[in-house]
Amino acid sequence: MGDPRRYVVIGGGLAGLASAVWLAEAGKQVTLLERRGRLGGRTHAMKAEAVDDLPDNGQHVIASGYDHLFRYLESVGTRQYVAFPHAATLRWPDGRKVAMRTNGLSAWRTFTGAHPDSTLLDRLRAAVATTRLGWQCLNQPADLADISSEQWFQRIGMPAKAREALWDWLALGVAAEPVQQESAKVLADVLATGIRLGMKHRRPVTIGYPTTDLDTLYITGAKEVFARHGVEVRYRAVARQVHIADGRVTGVTLADGSVVPADAVVCAVPNSNIGGLLDDLPEHAEIYAAAQKLGYTPIVSTNLYLDRPLGTEAEFEALIGGTGIIDEVFDRQRMTGRSTDKAWLYCLTTSGAYDQIHKSHDEVVAEQMALLRRYYPAAAEAKIVQAQVVPMPKATFSQVVGTHGLRPDQRTSVPTLVLAGDWTATDWSATMESAVQSAARAVDHLLRLPTPPTPSAAVPDELPSVP
Repeated sequence: MGDPRRYVVIGGGLAGLASAVWLAEAGKQVTLLERRGRLGGRTHAMKAEAVDDLPDNGQHVIASGYDHLFRYLESVGTRQYVAFPHAATLRWPDGRKVAMRTNGLSAWRTFTGAHPDSTLLDRLRAAVATTRLGWQCLNQPADLADISSEQWFQRIGMPAKAREALWDWLALGVAAEPVQQESAKVLADVLATGIRLGMKHRRPVTIGYPTTDLDTLYITGAKEVFARHGVEVRYRAVARQVHIADGRVTGVTLADGSVVPADAVVCAVPNSNIGGLLDDLPEHAEIYAAAQKLGYTPIVSTNLYLDRPLGTEAEFEALIGGTGIIDEVFDRQRMTGRSTDKAWLYCLTTSGAYDQIHKSHDEVVAEQMALLRRYYPAAAEAKIVQAQVVPMPKATFSQVVGTHGLRPDQRTSVPTLVLAGDWTATDWSATMESAVQSAARAVDHLLRLPTPPTPSAAVPDELPSVP
């Protein structure tokens, strides 16, 4: 017999989409509640009217070790839209540049001597420090949660040139926080995961990118899965509280006062939206406190359409020394093969954008163009066809010193209520993989629960006599 339970997923971001897809594939009766008029959460495409284009709300990169994300892409039929380049480019404002490679022996040079001015002694010191860093990732000192990544780099003797060329930039990309305040524990955990996956798959973890828009990559295929399996998607459905009685979920109250019946719930909302939803859960106060303490990290993304190419040499390039305004420049022509008939599109990303998040559209664009002109001579005469600034004040949860151990487990004290989202406890920092891994753990827990018996037809106390 089938499972009679009604499964409700709260939140249509990546964690919610993955949860609903995998529950549906398991033959469950699923309702997905999304408070907005679209799916995707913080991962979606948007329209650029002036050039009739479909850029994303922010450029994402994908590591080859994102095993759960690839499982999701297989489920929705879009695995083929991820590519892994041979190299990226590190750029300095005076025209110097270095190819950053992560395959084979070239990877070791990247990790130890990526700076164009590195001497042999610099590389030897970087090699020693990098070896020490890798060892401490796998055999972590007890105080890593209490120090910043910068303090950790200083302690292991990472040379200034190696930090400038790679490690400070890499740490910023991992946690979207400057190394002065980022938790060393976060960086160590992510690097340890990458090392273990590299050993498991017998190849180093490399960085790739989507070759299509984020709607096509994450959302369109999920909708097709929902249509095949009868998943009900309810838009503009704002969940207010999950109801629990006698240790089990009974339903979800919406903002309009209606109740969606539920026997199991996946609460897949960001830490900024968790308040009030779990009031019936015995440990709700601890979860709310953790969500609040984790806080938020801002990211500013810009889709910049120019009347000419910048002169990039790789799909994505890091601007060394430009931290705080632009961390990375993504060449969408190289990434997606888009037409340049109307303009060249570059996606700019600023992580830990505390200084930019409250600035106006024009101020952000002016700052970014000024910086681009320092790195790309072709930008000097470039004219802006269209610019879209996408400020995300709550882009991810914060991963500063003092936040280790706050991320809650997917399981709760009520077996039929689970949490999902990048801010819950996973092997990664605030990434798509973290969101999808949390969904996998949440769904696996629900699928392991025993199926309740299906009520049989009532049997009368006395059978009618046969004449």
